[in-house]
Amino acid sequence: MIRALFAPSADEAQERRLGFLLATGVLVIWTGFILASRAGAKGALTSWDMAALRFGVSFVALLPAALMGALRGVPLPRIAALTATAGYGFALLAYAAFEIAPAAHGAVLLPGALPFVTTLLAFVWLGEPISRRRKRSLALIAIGIVLLAGLGFFDSPGAWRGDVLFFLATSSWAVFTILVQRWQITALQATTSIAIGCAPLYLPLWWFALPSNIHLASWGEILFQGVYQGLLAMAFASLIYNRALIALGPVRLSLFTSVVPALAAVAAWPLLGEPLGWGGALGVLAVTAGMILGVRGGRVDVALPRP
Repeated sequence: MIRALFAPSADEAQERRLGFLLATGVLVIWTGFILASRAGAKGALTSWDMAALRFGVSFVALLPAALMGALRGVPLPRIAALTATAGYGFALLAYAAFEIAPAAHGAVLLPGALPFVTTLLAFVWLGEPISRRRKRSLALIAIGIVLLAGLGFFDSPGAWRGDVLFFLATSSWAVFTILVQRWQITALQATTSIAIGCAPLYLPLWWFALPSNIHLASWGEILFQGVYQGLLAMAFASLIYNRALIALGPVRLSLFTSVVPALAAVAAWPLLGEPLGWGGALGVLAVTAGMILGVRGGRVDVALPRP
């Protein structure tokens, strides 16, 4: 199993099974990321602190891989591009958005918009066609996202600014996804690029210039967010996401992860005391049906240039 994480198999069926297994792990961790970020938005830590914990912990976790040559053969401009998109672009925009818009908006927009942006980029950039099955899948997901958002989605004054940031964050992640596919970068290389690229530039800037309340936070809060944001959501989830990306392709994987808002809505009921109404329940069913319809279709293989 460990070897399969780093060495893609020639057996297409085995690759697909592994891809769905890893994508399920991504669903669980990303759902936890939404809930942890919603909890973090109510705590003492600023968005800049959350990013510092994410980058710092993941740097320590992936530094041994970098020292052992994980990035050998990856040009510096490509490392910079992956760092800018999945590192700074996604994390800084998402955490900033959590301070402006209600956290529930992030639960809907961050994973919910991903399949639409990824499908568009894959069509324009990779030439991957959009089948009728995929269009129906996206339509069901769109209906489900609207139902999950609910009528109160637009009730918060000024929240649209955070919503724009959420959309830009998920678009940045979609660009990263397409770059990994186009450049045929391995899961370990992609994950290590983000972890090693972010911390050296961000941490000194955060320490000397950015707003921080880390001295007001409890050690329990710092430890929880550091482990979840840096170790699970950044290092481990990025690794298995990028490996699932190799096995399933960008569009199919983004359709699979579109169910995260539904899972977060269901989990928020018992964990955060946020009840799921009839509209939300219908939204969960629609998103799930759309995801199943989308991932059942065969993957379209696109000839991509090697690095």
